[in-house]
Amino acid sequence: MKRLLSEIFQISIGILLASIGLKMFLLPNGFLDGGVTGIAILLGELFGLNVSVLLLIVSIPFLILAWFTLTKRIFIKSLISIIGLAIFIQVENFSVVTEDKLLIAIFGGLSLGAGIGITIKNGAVLDGSEILGIFINDRLGISIGSVILGFNAILFSLTAILLSVEIAMYSILTFLVTAKIIDLVIEGFEDFVGLMIVSENYIEIEEELIKVVGTGMTLYKSARGYGKRGTQTEKDIIHTVINRIDIRRTYNLIEKIDPNAFIIEFDVNRIKGGILTKYLTADGLKKLSPALYTTDDDENDNNAKNGQEKTSKTVKK
Repeated sequence: MKRLLSEIFQISIGILLASIGLKMFLLPNGFLDGGVTGIAILLGELFGLNVSVLLLIVSIPFLILAWFTLTKRIFIKSLISIIGLAIFIQVENFSVVTEDKLLIAIFGGLSLGAGIGITIKNGAVLDGSEILGIFINDRLGISIGSVILGFNAILFSLTAILLSVEIAMYSILTFLVTAKIIDLVIEGFEDFVGLMIVSENYIEIEEELIKVVGTGMTLYKSARGYGKRGTQTEKDIIHTVINRIDIRRTYNLIEKIDPNAFIIEFDVNRIKGGILTKYLTADGLKKLSPALYTTDDDENDNNAKNGQEKTSKTVKK
């Protein structure tokens, strides 16, 4: 129950932010976003109809798809979210903050993207184009991203023809900002990459990664392999995740130990648990591997401590 209430609260915040982006920035200036919301705005601009009502009507076919494609829990939360967004758009009456078209596109997309991202993160969908992408992906195997891109390409092309090229261009900018903010909200601001490292000097690399970069890792045995140097002997393969800001330092470290190391780099969308979620302090590094991370100051402290213990024993005698 506590988790459900938390999700409902966060979805409400997401709907509020999305409606602010629409009512304070996009709608007063005739700018579009992508997806079903963009279709509703385009129809509203062409025929002078209520955008809130159009949003509900245009969403119906996509909600029918959601009934057959998504889980019933996601469907119910998405239905409530879309209805909530339509109501918020109808009752909110914000004054226009700026008339600068570039600022409208950027901050409208920012607010809308934050709202959609928070909603998606809590298991609901505010835009039917995502539902369409999931449906076509299940039936035809076309990626969700490609479906949404094609959907919006058609929408913005129609906008250029029916309204104006300028509005279409600003709407594309809004869509790009929205998409990027959605990614940031869902995946977080920290940017991680994964590395798989195969090297004969894996022990040295492991020690230096712990000591210098301060990252945890998983090692697993390779049974056999074949590369440019012929048949590969059994060795440990290092699998680790690092912050992207450390990538150059990590490559330099590996290059110094083994210039012929085989490295596979891949993107990591989300991390939970493990060692490296934030930058480790020196104390954190010591806890990670006390035997590997010992500084000169630590040795001096230990020597001083040992000297004090000897002195103490001498006094007792």
